[in-house]
Amino acid sequence: MRVAIAGAGAVGRSIAGELLENGHDVLLIDKNPNSISVERVPMAEWLLADACEITSLDEAALQRCHVVIAATGDDKVNLVVSLLAKTEYGVPRVVARVNNPKNEWLFNESWGVDVAVSTPRLMSALVEEAVSVGDLVRLMRFSQGNANLVELTLAADTELVGTRVGDVAWPPDTALVTIIREGRVLVPGKDDTLEGGDELLFVAAQEREEELEELLSAGSGAQ
Repeated sequence: MRVAIAGAGAVGRSIAGELLENGHDVLLIDKNPNSISVERVPMAEWLLADACEITSLDEAALQRCHVVIAATGDDKVNLVVSLLAKTEYGVPRVVARVNNPKNEWLFNESWGVDVAVSTPRLMSALVEEAVSVGDLVRLMRFSQGNANLVELTLAADTELVGTRVGDVAWPPDTALVTIIREGRVLVPGKDDTLEGGDELLFVAAQEREEELEELLSAGSGAQ
């Protein structure tokens, strides 16, 4: 898979390194000569250019990319890159970094964004997750379909402990995608049982989050 990353700062380089390790082709784009550090990610392609300019994106052959990641530290730039990638080059998947949570509402399909990742929100969510059990924590928002990636750590005294995944009446428009248990990542099957302390990750419609939290917290002392 070919991936273009606009923004070759610490965030962009980190993403590039992981994608390269997973066997993908990566192009890093940045207009700041000081950010062009080929020696830090030697396996990537590098382009010194302004990702907000059509001529630069033509040079990057953005139409050949399967994914574009707008990872600069400027929300305005990330929105422009996302819009151009989607509307001018038809990139199937556009992921954008949100630097200021106040701008998060802009990062939607109208600006070509498929997935918006708010670094401050994600960091605060991880802090919340570390100190709370039984509370639903929103980790990421998917613009298409109005869905979010949410997490909840199952308290030991909830009614669902010991229940088979397939026997739970999950709310509509929700999907349990992962169970993290004692450091292991489990792909849940219908015969797997839920245990206290399980970290459950769901993709859920935003309007179903409250219903999902009530279901997972039923019978616990938090209610």
